[in-house]
Amino acid sequence: MSMAGNLRKVTSLGGVDGLRKVARLARRRPRVDLSHPARSPLGSSVVNCVTYREGVRTPARGDLVDTVERVRKSREGFVWLGLHEPTDQEFAGIAELFDLHPLAVEDAIEAHQRPKLERYGETLFAVFKTVCYVEHEELTATSEVVNTGEIMVFVGADFVITVRHGRHGSLGPLREELESDPGQLAKGPSAVLHAIADHVVDDYLTVTDSVQGDIDQVETDVFSEAGARADPGRIYQLKRELLELKRAVVPLSRPLEDLATRPIRAVDPEIQAYFRDVSDHLLRAKEQIAAFDELLNSILQAHLAQVTVAQNEDMRKITAWAAIVAVPTMVCGVYGMNFDHMPELHWRYGYGMVIGVISVACLALYRGFRRSGWL
Repeated sequence: MSMAGNLRKVTSLGGVDGLRKVARLARRRPRVDLSHPARSPLGSSVVNCVTYREGVRTPARGDLVDTVERVRKSREGFVWLGLHEPTDQEFAGIAELFDLHPLAVEDAIEAHQRPKLERYGETLFAVFKTVCYVEHEELTATSEVVNTGEIMVFVGADFVITVRHGRHGSLGPLREELESDPGQLAKGPSAVLHAIADHVVDDYLTVTDSVQGDIDQVETDVFSEAGARADPGRIYQLKRELLELKRAVVPLSRPLEDLATRPIRAVDPEIQAYFRDVSDHLLRAKEQIAAFDELLNSILQAHLAQVTVAQNEDMRKITAWAAIVAVPTMVCGVYGMNFDHMPELHWRYGYGMVIGVISVACLALYRGFRRSGWL
């Protein structure tokens, strides 16, 4: 069924009533992006709905259905619809209007997907994991370092639908940046897809640079004089947070490779070269994460070695003192036996001699252990 025919079907079935209500709600307030600095969120899941023609933003007239119908009749430009955590009811009319595949719709609503790229007929569906660095005064064993979210993107011949999950990763600044370059935006919906991918990957690099600061701090603490007493929980926490970052970054390699190399109808051939650049940036982020993982393993092993060395030193000190204490214990144990005939038992100077022998022996042992580094 054609897109125009699908639009007539939705209208005749009354399936866009709820969609029109959401659109009217969005028109009654300024259309803004959630989490954008100095802006407040809308009451519905519709963040923004904008039409672009030849890379230039056109004034909004009517609701979403009217906007889509005008774009398809003119066969010029495209619609960019932004959503934030929509419900099943809010997304149902949109899915019918744009003829979105039910499996992709389910993924977009439920979220918690791994990065991927799928094609459903003429529509491209991409999932990106967004990340942000959580600022903290001091890293502890329970500190949250990396926070993740998701951006799902539906790309068609004349539309882009972005579905965002999480309180970070706003596309408002990205939209404004794209609008400042009409030449790039005129290349169609695939230009928006590239801009989102580039924005997400740049955030990966920003987060890895911030995480490196935490790793450097832990490394400094471990190799300090009090390194053996450092909290190993911080190292494990960094490894857990790094694993969360790895789950967002690594699976994106294959989708970006497909976008950069394989011919896809929804992607402008001129845009594919830009995807190769994004793929290079992603490779850098992957290499940094792999290096961080290896470095944390080395730091953890070094910390465990320091603990082992410290324990060995403690055991040597305990052993040395036990050897010193063993001399008076042995002598006193011998003279504590109840025998009548023992050497020097009734000698007037016997007690002083025994104390002197014990003192000399203990002093000799102490100096010997100090010389060997045991004490």
